[in-house]
Amino acid sequence: MNFLPLDTPERVDLVATWLAEPRNYQWLDFGNGVQTLSAPTLRIMAQKDINFLRIFTADDQVTPAGVVGLSNVDRKFKTANLWIVLGDKQFSFKGLAVKAVSRMIRLGFAELGLGAVQCWCVAGNSASRRLIRMMNFQPVGTLRQCHRMDGKAYDRELFDLLPTEFTGVADD
Repeated sequence: MNFLPLDTPERVDLVATWLAEPRNYQWLDFGNGVQTLSAPTLRIMAQKDINFLRIFTADDQVTPAGVVGLSNVDRKFKTANLWIVLGDKQFSFKGLAVKAVSRMIRLGFAELGLGAVQCWCVAGNSASRRLIRMMNFQPVGTLRQCHRMDGKAYDRELFDLLPTEFTGVADD
């Protein structure tokens, strides 16, 4: 798996295109209800030290498959929020999201010195929930009726993970 920074206009534009797709952004919230990010906003986000964003590819390919991020990295409290988007759906069900999330969490704990990683998923997003549980995230609560999709309110299920609980996959 290649793990590439968002350091070129082409990579930033590609990720912005993925994030502009309703099937992707409906599950996201970048704060204050912002679900899509323009390329200029994403470029700024990628340059800030509170965000650690990487494009990932299949093991033997250069074609980008998705983006994974640790956002709101807090160096004092040693926490961050994990998120992922599989942008190219041809890579669905190939284990890439699992590998990318595992690698990002490993980097967060080892290189960024995080003491906890948090994430959430919209209730009913079974694929995200499986991925979260696969990494051994622990449920910590529910934010009720706070996420809107198609005019309906959904709960967000909250999770966190400590370094001692992490059960990621091998980083091939």
